[in-house]
Amino acid sequence: METIRLTTAQALVKFIQQQYVSIDGEEQPFVEGIFNIFGHGNVLGFGEALEQNPGNLKIIQGKNEQGMAHAAIAYSKQMLRKKIYAVTTSSGPGSANLVTAAGTALANNIPILLLPADTYATRQPDPVLQQVEQEHSIAITTNDALQPLSRYWDRITRPEQLMSSLIRAFEVMTDPAKAGPATICISQDIEGEAFDYDVKFFEKRVHYIDRRLPNQRELDGAAELIKASKKPVIVVGGGAKYSEAREALIEISERYDIPLVETQAGKSAVESSFKNNLGGLGITGTSAANKAAQQADLIIGVGTRFTDFATSSKTIFNFETTKFLNINVSRMQAYKLDAFPVVADAKSTIEALVPMLEGYKSEFGTHIDELQEEWLAERDRLSKVTFTRENFDPEIKNHFSQELLNEYADALNTELPQTTALLTINETIDPDSIIICAAGSLPGDLQRLWHAEVPNTYHLEYGYSCMGYEVSGTLGLKLAEPDNEVYAIVGDGSFLMLHSEFITALQYNKKINILLFDNSGYGCINNLQMDFGNGSYFCEFRTDDNQIMNIDYAKVAEGYGAKAYRANTVEELKSALEDAKNQDRSTLIEMKVLPKTMTDGYDGSWWNLGVPEVSAQEGVRKSYETKQQKLQNAKQY
Repeated sequence: METIRLTTAQALVKFIQQQYVSIDGEEQPFVEGIFNIFGHGNVLGFGEALEQNPGNLKIIQGKNEQGMAHAAIAYSKQMLRKKIYAVTTSSGPGSANLVTAAGTALANNIPILLLPADTYATRQPDPVLQQVEQEHSIAITTNDALQPLSRYWDRITRPEQLMSSLIRAFEVMTDPAKAGPATICISQDIEGEAFDYDVKFFEKRVHYIDRRLPNQRELDGAAELIKASKKPVIVVGGGAKYSEAREALIEISERYDIPLVETQAGKSAVESSFKNNLGGLGITGTSAANKAAQQADLIIGVGTRFTDFATSSKTIFNFETTKFLNINVSRMQAYKLDAFPVVADAKSTIEALVPMLEGYKSEFGTHIDELQEEWLAERDRLSKVTFTRENFDPEIKNHFSQELLNEYADALNTELPQTTALLTINETIDPDSIIICAAGSLPGDLQRLWHAEVPNTYHLEYGYSCMGYEVSGTLGLKLAEPDNEVYAIVGDGSFLMLHSEFITALQYNKKINILLFDNSGYGCINNLQMDFGNGSYFCEFRTDDNQIMNIDYAKVAEGYGAKAYRANTVEELKSALEDAKNQDRSTLIEMKVLPKTMTDGYDGSWWNLGVPEVSAQEGVRKSYETKQQKLQNAKQY
């Protein structure tokens, strides 16, 4: 056996350079590069290995472990899980900062390789700097917190363990049904320990991501359900996008008059202009999609997890009469809602079903057009909302008085409604631009209002709805789509929580655009607490003498070296957007927007939350009664 003597870290770097994926006959390297923040736990072992032999890997210095991991996640998601970045951190707080990112990747089924350093395998110097100690086990380290948030997790305490661990990690990351974060924790002394590795371990390794085909029983059962239905509706989930099922979805929808409705992850799998695309479903859905879902007697889930937002906490469908057909590569997901499961690739399954449905037509017919026209009229209204200082009727009603809204207008020096600003952006930026968002009220506005005219240009992280993903993720988008303009659509709350990789984008001259909606507070959660009968409590950004905060985010961006704009009117916003297109450096457009001017819920939009059963507030008591009534018609599992 021919061997080569390498440190564990050197072997790791050499191995990942030789990992390839083959999808539909196209072969390409799987690991594009490595994000790093070096500390004492990884700078000598892993850092030395990268310095000596980075090979074809792109090495990027991050600014926050969570931030750079979010950039890596966004890259993988935008690349439809065909390529990834790895992430290396030091031990202790460095690896702890990966916990939120690991949860984000797991919830969204996104492959990413996390490589946190660990404590000493020999335990000789224990406790080392940044090591936690537990009385009941000396073996527990910070990295154990990553176990429940990783699809694969391992700790390397001997150099030879690396071989079987890496093979397993890449098998998991390249399996569409199991895709998620793989975490390999390497004891920091073992990073530098050498071993005689078999040279065959470093030969080119191709991971074939084959489309799982449905069997005849599954196809027959699915076709029978569709033919027996009168009003089927297809729910387009993220799996449809990863499967690249656009053409198949359009064909089955057009040929058989089956409307499409979208989850956040599935939006832009098929462009918004497709005539049968009724838009977002559920809590943040359009009236068109929600009405179609309520009328449906068959729901065809294509690559969706059926989260509470898509199902309105399992209340939007008529579970007494509606049947379910789930097409999903994950057997677990296919079983949901007592559906007939087809455990197979979305594109391949739909392509096989189309000829089997010959002669069938749904009863939706022209009703699809009627639902679409009704919603487009509402969208047009929302694009023209104008604030007035007397008798203004905001979208979120019965929360803030006219006096309070005027106070915000004065404090922020703006009269710009959020929906007006968002739709102005949609009309002004180039159609092939890519937007990203994750948390706050903006995901609801986007799922309802945003028209994605080019496939895969709508990037929402709503599996975890992780505040702080937006700006970091925009860097990942730019790495994935270097020739397109990329935009973070982010609220002030999320921007304050994390925007570290804005600096990384500037450092590496990766132009990103930050569109910052500032309503001086956690507006989404403020809506939530007041909707359910509470007062406005600790969700507004106010000083200790109760003054509304007005933060100059444009000045912050200018301090970093970005091109910054202040846009508090439609005209200023259009001008800023056009000028930003011509810049060769990253930009930030600060928009002061009024609270309560985002979209509210439409037909079938209800969310089951932990409303107190006992309260001194009448509004809370009424909300609890409403909840109990809603749950009477909700599916219990």
